[in-house]
Amino acid sequence: MFAIVKKCVIPVAGLGTRLLPLTRSIPKELLPLGRLPVLQHVVDELQQIGVDRQVLVTCERTRAISEYFADADSLNVGQVQFVEQSEQKGLGHAVLCACEAIGNESFFIALGDAVIKQNTVNETLCERMRRLCDANEADAAIAFHRVPADKVNRYGVAEVAAGFTEGDEFFTLKSVVEKPAVESAPSRYAIAARYLCKPDLFHYLSQTQPGQGGEIQLTDALQLWMKDGATVLGVPLAADEKRFDIGNFESYYTAAMEYALSDHEFGSALTSQLIARSGST
Repeated sequence: MFAIVKKCVIPVAGLGTRLLPLTRSIPKELLPLGRLPVLQHVVDELQQIGVDRQVLVTCERTRAISEYFADADSLNVGQVQFVEQSEQKGLGHAVLCACEAIGNESFFIALGDAVIKQNTVNETLCERMRRLCDANEADAAIAFHRVPADKVNRYGVAEVAAGFTEGDEFFTLKSVVEKPAVESAPSRYAIAARYLCKPDLFHYLSQTQPGQGGEIQLTDALQLWMKDGATVLGVPLAADEKRFDIGNFESYYTAAMEYALSDHEFGSALTSQLIARSGST
């Protein structure tokens, strides 16, 4: 079922309000990260494992993304299809907008403002998710990363089924709690912007009522699905993998610095400059 997954939904309709005024005319997904815009990193990650049809969920404010991919052949990104989310109704609604484009196929969901950087040539995160779903006859997999205890209220957080030991390749997901209070969070495993799902997810998205913030939450649809018996795996990021969000200035600066310092041509010189600067303060 998951051995070959060719499609991915990439929501890019967010307004980037926490990055104003930088995002007044440039969608956050097109901000530079090293030598490429953020979204190009996401698409390249998927291309690397054979996902060659990207369904980008846009809005009127993010038309620049359509312009960027106007000549998809020159970017070597496969087929790019655009679906418009006419109202800001949440991540679950954005994914639901892509239902017709995905059809009856399993698919990835990759948030267009989050990059997974891998520092070795090991099996990628999405490859691992695909392999584990097949091996365990699961219906879906969600990537997770450990976050500081005081930051769990920013994410969807996993409630982990019994039997998981730190360092295991995956866990079975019992539930997901959207932005829990710090004192009641079920774990420190936060959703890391990558999902792999059978097309059954669309049925549950269509049944999901508006939740937190009046939006249709993807986590709520997953909860409905799990209540009906779906097996959903949690796949922690490996030691050589990092998630970088492009959602606020602190996270954007951190990501930009990481990619600049690892540049094949200028990274060493920039590192030397930083060392010299830190030594002079």
